[in-house]
Amino acid sequence: METRMKHPPQNRPARSLSTGVSDARGSGGLRRRRVSAGALAAVAGVCLGVGAGVVPAAAVPAVGSAPAASSKAAVPKGLESFYGQKVEWYDCVATAGVEKSADKTGFQCAKVKVPLDYSKPDGQTIEIAMKKHSATGSVRQGTLFMNPGGPGGSGVDDVGGMVTSTFAGVQKSYDIIGFDPRGVGSSTAVNCTSDTELEAKTEDAPVNAGEAATTFEQRAAVISAQFKQFEASCAAGTKPAELLDHVDTVSVARDLDVLRALSGDQKLNYAGFSYGTYLGAHYAELFPANTGRMVLDGALDPSLSLSEHIRGQARGFERALRNYVTWCQSGQNCPFSGDADAGVKQIGDIFNSADQSPVPSSDANRPVTGADMKQVVSVMLYSTETSWSVLNEAFGQVVNQNDASAFRSIADQLDAQPPVNTGANIAINCRDYQVEGDMATWKAQSEALQKISPRFASTFDGAELGCQAWGHTGTQPSKKLHAKGAAPILVIGTTGDPATPYEDAVSLADQLDSGQLLTWEGNGHTAYASSGRGPCVIKAVDTYLLTGTMPKKGLTCHGTE
Repeated sequence: METRMKHPPQNRPARSLSTGVSDARGSGGLRRRRVSAGALAAVAGVCLGVGAGVVPAAAVPAVGSAPAASSKAAVPKGLESFYGQKVEWYDCVATAGVEKSADKTGFQCAKVKVPLDYSKPDGQTIEIAMKKHSATGSVRQGTLFMNPGGPGGSGVDDVGGMVTSTFAGVQKSYDIIGFDPRGVGSSTAVNCTSDTELEAKTEDAPVNAGEAATTFEQRAAVISAQFKQFEASCAAGTKPAELLDHVDTVSVARDLDVLRALSGDQKLNYAGFSYGTYLGAHYAELFPANTGRMVLDGALDPSLSLSEHIRGQARGFERALRNYVTWCQSGQNCPFSGDADAGVKQIGDIFNSADQSPVPSSDANRPVTGADMKQVVSVMLYSTETSWSVLNEAFGQVVNQNDASAFRSIADQLDAQPPVNTGANIAINCRDYQVEGDMATWKAQSEALQKISPRFASTFDGAELGCQAWGHTGTQPSKKLHAKGAAPILVIGTTGDPATPYEDAVSLADQLDSGQLLTWEGNGHTAYASSGRGPCVIKAVDTYLLTGTMPKKGLTCHGTE
């Protein structure tokens, strides 16, 4: 049975923050009462491909100590030592991580220092990890930085697979660098208590999340207790603990400009996916003169508040579910009868029934709840139709045999391969947004979500309440970003994207003074980074990255064309 785990890491879940108060896996993880940044951001599994091309000797910088190449871009005052530091590149593994390798893998790694707090450049410092795949062609055009999404996703871990998949058409010309943003992975990271320890700590939560949290007030009590417990564990495990107050995306964008300078490039060439579009847009706003060729795929609208973002995502998943049902009913062996409305309702009924009476699986001790199924469906909607037959099989077993073994198998695979650091995901999300409203506001928003997205509302419920309990929240309201003076920026939106709805891409392209929208009529999350993309998308993006020539205005690519 094909599952999304067999895809390269191009469908990284978007930023999402929910609470994980549902029974069993709920919206928050694969174990009961696990605190998480949501099924959409913390559970989707990926399989890293290894792609180390043949690297000409002339394209590989000498291993060891090398001074940073000169850059004519302005160096912010007080940060001269960071922009001028030496970078110690070394041969490293082609798989995940930054471990040294005795072999020439085509990858080199390094760590550099940046300020913990940019307002205090003489204070504490932290480390940012990079992994570089050197250009395989004889003519090098510079460096292409990438961010795979999250937040909390590791560019260090993902760059290996994406070099030979997403970036296959440009890796001859560019050194491609994946980096771990502050708080993530091999950089100075947010470290939190393990799930097992956390579950033990939350046993004293005022309401049992799996049994009695039926009203918003009851769920709110659980959400607050869990986020407070999780914050305590993260603060205890993170060194320095002050990092939790400095993982905002603006700080990451400033780190990225340091990395640009240390790569020797006067302009930042960049491809960001999902959350990576939010980072890229903020970079262009802060450093428009330093912005080179920038691709923002699966765009987020930076002008939205957290509640507005959550509402759009909930609507996006509901729409994607309908797209799946329509696709299912147009083929053979679809387990849903009637039209799309009827099929969507049947799925909701299955979720509700399984929550009341979990469905037996191949593991007699672990029947599958509706929340378990919902989590699997959410993740599978990140993929294109080529993977949706898996859902047909899983739902068919439930409908025809009262057997959820297929759901159990997929869920276990997802549990084994979380793509983001949950603590970092929560920390970054909460630092990027102001907490707005009060308990009455959040209750009204919860009720509105139920109407907008009856099947997925519980996945998104209580995000601002969770951030309030977390405590390390943003201080500035969300705003439109214009990046006045930046070079042309290519924004890509997918019409059936569940996690970053198409409307976000339209809005971001309109906000950016030099933004231009490329539309992909397709399903799943992102376009250029999708396994279902066609030559139209590939040619448009590769041509822009290689020549700087934008696609024709208003270009719409259709499916696999």
